[in-house]
Amino acid sequence: MWPISSTWRLLLTGVPEISSSTWCLGSDCAVSTGPAAAGQAQLRPGMFTLYTQQRNGFKRVPQKTEPRKPDQETGSKPYKSSLSPPIQETVFYTSSPSLKRLVKPFFFTIGFTGCAFGSAAIWQYEYLKSRVQSYFDEARADWMDKLRPQKNGDFRKQVNKWWNSLSEGQRTVTGIIAANVFVFCLWRIPSMQRTMITYFTSNPASRVLCSPMLLSTFSHFSLFHMAANMYVLWSFSSSIVSLLGREQFMAVYLSAGVISTFVSYVSKVTTGRFGPSLGASGAIMTILAAVCTKMPEAKLAIILLPMFTFTAGNALKAIIAMDTAGLVLGWKFFDHAAHLGGALFGIWYVTYGHELIWKNREPLVKAWHEMRSKSRGKGGGGSH
Repeated sequence: MWPISSTWRLLLTGVPEISSSTWCLGSDCAVSTGPAAAGQAQLRPGMFTLYTQQRNGFKRVPQKTEPRKPDQETGSKPYKSSLSPPIQETVFYTSSPSLKRLVKPFFFTIGFTGCAFGSAAIWQYEYLKSRVQSYFDEARADWMDKLRPQKNGDFRKQVNKWWNSLSEGQRTVTGIIAANVFVFCLWRIPSMQRTMITYFTSNPASRVLCSPMLLSTFSHFSLFHMAANMYVLWSFSSSIVSLLGREQFMAVYLSAGVISTFVSYVSKVTTGRFGPSLGASGAIMTILAAVCTKMPEAKLAIILLPMFTFTAGNALKAIIAMDTAGLVLGWKFFDHAAHLGGALFGIWYVTYGHELIWKNREPLVKAWHEMRSKSRGKGGGGSH
């Protein structure tokens, strides 16, 4: 049974409070700051400061010459939470970044989405072509395996047996899960912290805008955060790949990560609440919304409460309503804009996008086929 939002959304504890602005970092949660936090932070006892990196493009606010309070006089080290990355210095913008900072991410989103779907169409063409060519080779290999003596306990055979027992969707998302685990391990390397914060967290106020839109989709600092997201992805993988196919699914997933991050950028710039975000929830919301839209009567349940079931359509409505309320009311536990952007993209794609984009890939595939044929003909001509 498939878990819904309460299973895969990461609820944080120990959220720092900085003057009139609260920060948090979780399941694509937005670590928000605003112009109201431009002064020196006043910390409550027992709380901690969430630090940001000066190289992220922030301007340092001039220090006020106010006497420090007793709890600020001790030069205590930053509190390192297992849920949030250790960001190094508290810095703020004196004014909100202009909408001009969205121009570059906008064109990157369009360009990357186009390249993702174009590459997926070519990938599908090459795969189908190679599958036909390798059919007899595979048949010969199977025949040779039957002639060879079988080895008991062969580790490679056990791995192949497990791999073949997986559905196509599960095999497809295995690479995505492996990439997320690899990035999670990079967060544990102290010397990589600066690089990880710069390139694997997305923030419209950062000096690096475009590459984090994709890389942050594979980035999790908390083990529970990553495990919850990857469990939901694994649970919905068979359904979404059976609907779209492997190549189209990969194009949708990667595009969803970039599109949801761009929606988050727009929200942060327009509201003035800035801060880094990370996690795969925006892309996973696209997958969840696509499946729930195509199969609204499917029965879902929460992993810890399997006795309570509900339809996929109702689950999607509840998630969208909660994220809409969070965005309007300014809740800061999650990056609600990224969640909404991912969900709306998933609904749009299975309703209209598949017809507009994927079913019109034939001219590109035909052009690729002609280019391959010409290059092969030139190569063959030169060898004679």
